[in-house]
Amino acid sequence: MQSDLLFIYSYKIQKGFFIIKRCILIYLFLQDMVKIDNIELGDFPLLLAPMEDVSDPPFRALCKEQGADVVYTEFISSEGLIRDAAKSVMKLDIYEKERPVGIQIFGANLESMLRSVEIVEASKPDIIDINFGCPVKKVVSKGAGAGILKDIDLMVSLTEAMVKHTSLPVTVKTRLGWDEETIKIVEVAERLQDIGCKAISIHGRTRKQMYKGEANWAPIAEVKNNSRMHIPVFGNGDVNTPEKAKEMKDVYGLDGAMIGRASIGNPWFFREVKYYLKTGEHLSQPTMEERIYAAKRHLQMAIDWKGEKLGVFETRRHYTNYFRGIPHFKEYRMKMVTSDESIDVFKALDEVAEKFKSFQFA
Repeated sequence: MQSDLLFIYSYKIQKGFFIIKRCILIYLFLQDMVKIDNIELGDFPLLLAPMEDVSDPPFRALCKEQGADVVYTEFISSEGLIRDAAKSVMKLDIYEKERPVGIQIFGANLESMLRSVEIVEASKPDIIDINFGCPVKKVVSKGAGAGILKDIDLMVSLTEAMVKHTSLPVTVKTRLGWDEETIKIVEVAERLQDIGCKAISIHGRTRKQMYKGEANWAPIAEVKNNSRMHIPVFGNGDVNTPEKAKEMKDVYGLDGAMIGRASIGNPWFFREVKYYLKTGEHLSQPTMEERIYAAKRHLQMAIDWKGEKLGVFETRRHYTNYFRGIPHFKEYRMKMVTSDESIDVFKALDEVAEKFKSFQFA
């Protein structure tokens, strides 16, 4: 009888320890999980950056299939939205298969930005992102994008007003500063967090640098290591190899990576990065069959979304990267980027599939 009681007590103690251990593991897992507000993204999420004339629904769908955790629309002008400009309104199109998806807007006029928030809400995105980082002159000259880095008080007041104007989580994408002398990103990130911003993505260059030189991730790490910061801090700029993504995670300690140019014509980059982070090994390059299939799907989705003319035209920029590294490819690339009819582009893709079917990508 006594031995039976000891066995029961021992069993209960072991079961109790097991439950406690399991709870601790779950707690630790949740602690490592990155969240934008209540949107759970896992450990070190990969975000598709908003890119003009690139991050449209067809391309976002391909990147999502290959492992992108969050995708963002092309950046949309608040002035264009409130004037019902066709190009701006079309960029609001999002689809269930993309979620979580963020719509990014830019502007410097408070009234226009608040009205555009109301328009954006109707599309039911998961996130509203504010572009305070675009360095292009036509945007900056209006005080928007990176132009607002000259007036941090305005940046903060605009963000605060937008946070108060919507129930959706508001995030910000910005740069280190206007130039080397005005890098105050630690202070800027704190202030944005304090008024309700739910995450910040930081490009490791100043506006003055545009896209020249190398991205500097050290100031972004300072933001992340600031003891006052509790919202996710994502790094952006020059994440062009799986090794760079791992460096951003392990050396700089950032919460995730926002990937832009490395994904153009290469939606597989997301799966390559994830595989490398998990195993420390490189995946084989996508086969010719995979590339042809992706290029055809990309073109067809673009046509379905924008129509024959625009679909054919706006997919051209991707073909060079889809088939980069193939020798003597110029003849076929020229057919793809000069043909105005989709039937001719599909024919060129079929020719490539047959001509280079045995080609192995390094």
